[in-house]
Amino acid sequence: MLAYAHGEPVMRAKIRSQPEDFFVEEIDSFPASGSGEHLLLSIEKREKNTAEVAQKIARWAGVADSAVSYAGLKDRNAVTRQRFSVWLPRKTAPDLAGLAQEGIRLLASHWHSRKLPRGALAGNRFVLCLREVAGEREAIEARLGRIAAQGVPNYFGEQRFGRDGENLQKARAMFAGRRVKRELRSILLSAARSEIFNQILATRVQAGNWNQALEGEVFMLAGSQSIFGPEPLDAAIQARLAAFDIHPTGALWGRGELRSQQPLAALETRIAAQYPDLCEGLEQAGLKQERRSLRLMPENFTWQWLAPEVLQLAFQLPPGSYATTVLRELLEKNTASI
Repeated sequence: MLAYAHGEPVMRAKIRSQPEDFFVEEIDSFPASGSGEHLLLSIEKREKNTAEVAQKIARWAGVADSAVSYAGLKDRNAVTRQRFSVWLPRKTAPDLAGLAQEGIRLLASHWHSRKLPRGALAGNRFVLCLREVAGEREAIEARLGRIAAQGVPNYFGEQRFGRDGENLQKARAMFAGRRVKRELRSILLSAARSEIFNQILATRVQAGNWNQALEGEVFMLAGSQSIFGPEPLDAAIQARLAAFDIHPTGALWGRGELRSQQPLAALETRIAAQYPDLCEGLEQAGLKQERRSLRLMPENFTWQWLAPEVLQLAFQLPPGSYATTVLRELLEKNTASI
């Protein structure tokens, strides 16, 4: 259980009653160059995971799975739009009509000069439909307003940890010597790192300073991964924090010294010390100390009641953040299929 920033959830509802209730669209971080050996494919998929679609693209193109790439993983139980790239060194592609299958629709295709790398997206747009809403309308509206105005703690979502948190168990087994496949290794490392970060953030949420600057704080520029500090907590820093131009950060554990300074560094070290096996495993794996924003601001956050018991939310999130993290500050977990 991770601490809530705005109080206990104020409503019950069902989400993902049907795939269309959870719509996600990638925001591209660059345009296609128009020439090259890589074909960029914009795909809409329904009830299919990203890896499954990538394999179907490889079969269609007659290439190895490794020739197909994508920027990010997208949920199966949803309607999602994302880009894939497939390496075709002869600069010719099979008939695009061959990509049309149940649950897969081609939206656009363009040639590009290089492979689509992981993480190459500017963010994601979400449109979520919550059905059978139960709760006081006034309290729900007030909570939505607080989320829009103040954001939410930038927790890693439950998806990061696998079903019933099994990825953490597997990570511990891997650190103890169990061999795992290469593609699973990165997933387990991420889960271990995310657990430590979430606990650091939860501690600050409980203390009420997750969106404030502490002595020794490291900051991240809004809309980027650029960090700076620590710096003296003068009026200029406080004004930028209040204007959401910068955000406090927490440790993503790894080798090396913490970027934060005392007394914040002591707090982060104390919490991380509660997970010695995870810390040692991450360090032995060669991961370096990094930082992640503690505050998540949903952009263009809007909502509308489609019916007395149907609430639609729309917002945009930066890469690496989770729509379910926004929902948890609003919606009781045991009523949502998320």
